[in-house]
Amino acid sequence: MSAIHQNVSTSLSASTSTFLSHNNLKSLRPSHVSVAGRMSAVVKCVATPSAEKTAYKTDVARNENLAKLQAGYLFPEIARRRNAHIAKNPDAKVISLGIGDTTEPIPEVITSAMSKRSEVLSTVSGYSGYGAEQGEQKLRAAIASTYYAGLGIEENDIFVSDGAKSDISRLQVLFGSNVTMAVQDPSYPAYVDSSVILGQTGLFQTDVEKYANIEYMRCTPENGFFPDLSTVRRTDIIFFCSPNNPTGSAASREQLTKLVQFAKENGSIIVYDSAYAMYVSDDSPRSIFEIPGAREVALEVSSFSKYAGFTGVRLGWTAIPKELHYSDGFPVAKDFNRIVCTCFNGASNIAQAGGLACVSPEGIKAMHEVVGFYKENTAIIVDTFNSLGFKVYGGKNAPYVWVHFPGRSSWDVFSEILEKTHVVTTPGSGFGPGGEGFVRVSAFGHRENVLEACRRFKELYK
Repeated sequence: MSAIHQNVSTSLSASTSTFLSHNNLKSLRPSHVSVAGRMSAVVKCVATPSAEKTAYKTDVARNENLAKLQAGYLFPEIARRRNAHIAKNPDAKVISLGIGDTTEPIPEVITSAMSKRSEVLSTVSGYSGYGAEQGEQKLRAAIASTYYAGLGIEENDIFVSDGAKSDISRLQVLFGSNVTMAVQDPSYPAYVDSSVILGQTGLFQTDVEKYANIEYMRCTPENGFFPDLSTVRRTDIIFFCSPNNPTGSAASREQLTKLVQFAKENGSIIVYDSAYAMYVSDDSPRSIFEIPGAREVALEVSSFSKYAGFTGVRLGWTAIPKELHYSDGFPVAKDFNRIVCTCFNGASNIAQAGGLACVSPEGIKAMHEVVGFYKENTAIIVDTFNSLGFKVYGGKNAPYVWVHFPGRSSWDVFSEILEKTHVVTTPGSGFGPGGEGFVRVSAFGHRENVLEACRRFKELYK
């Protein structure tokens, strides 16, 4: 193992150590399932202070908001533990069903369009440099007509980006540090972490595992994974993801109607994350703009990542209706346009060529086939845990399976599964205190790996 891998595997910041102790992490135990092979791993960045003595310090104070963060971002922490496990079990075939990263090839109809665009860049007539920060007009129009036909969203309401995650942070910059924030609990950790970094929160409260000044909207099996809005205090911004990451649940039309009404009554703005909309297989809304009145209180972020396998290509969009205004009447879209023009030079022209192919008739068909493959994986995982007697949620409208381990620590279950089966999952508590006692299993994986992981689950929990 290289020195840099050793460093990542063994060096923890003080805040990360605190985080680990809060979650009662057990040391890695010997494996119980004998499997052959080895998987290489990519180490992701976690900012940790150097153990070496500092020779010189500037007079610049550290951003106090970053100091509030309790640990490295969830998924790099999982990667660190996976790498440590591989180091202790070098002959194990580790299967990753943890981070929601796609595994199947991008459809050829899409890659061929990107290839052609890249080739013409080497010609005088085909070369192009900086493009419009908001995205190429043809792609913006195609996104509007494909995903928002009849919903009142037009091409100039679309801002093409390098992915929904990037836009979440740009939106936080847009709203600033003085707004109040609500999130589903559990929820995608980028919402909370970006709120902390922007200074919207107080300190982390270890007794309740929450940041002060964030409204955590508890979503449980008992309430159908939709918060009881009568108990939710008023906030400026409401982050809401449906189909939800991590629970896999999709809000119904009636539920989203209540959410829009709640936002109107409170003068709030909904940031609606629809990154998994193509996985919806029932009559659940695929866009918040299907709800009457939503254009006055909501904007929507989305992405090609989980539809076309663009997790590495990076392409998404944000839709901001002209009807969405601040309290002084100024259009939200105009300020977001200013943020985009200042902080972003536009998505890659090659990626945008791929995006245009995605929304062609052939591309839509190809993406549905990719999504269908992952949904088949989901069904295999759901059936496996159901057969073992677990209570299982999600899976129908999302590529995530939310498995309940009542009375147990999520991180303990994560460690048990990793140590005894060499399968990486995601601990539910990493998505917020409402995720304690759950583990998220991702359906993003090659079919043979999903089948093998399920065989190991059955061996462990039979």
